[in-house]
Amino acid sequence: MLELSAEALRAAGAADAGFVDPPREGAFAIAKALAESSGTPVWNAPARIVYVSCNPATLARDAGLLVHQAAIGARRRVSSTCFPHTAHVESIAVFDRAALD
Repeated sequence: MLELSAEALRAAGAADAGFVDPPREGAFAIAKALAESSGTPVWNAPARIVYVSCNPATLARDAGLLVHQAAIGARRRVSSTCFPHTAHVESIAVFDRAALD
């Protein structure tokens, strides 16, 4: 599992947008680092993040951090059944700072 701190995220540099496609465990480390870095004078989270998830529970958990702590609004979410006759779904969520305005 990738362990990412707010300091490591800031050291990676600025980005206009981000794309996250984590394993079933989700992207908690990234969401937490974005939340901790948000609004700091040296770095701001990307204006838009596209999050692809194969686990609705971890998407919901990480979305909570992005929306409530990193101040990135949820603009759109789409779910799709990729494997017929199974419970597996893929979800795509777009988070955007402008969604909060």
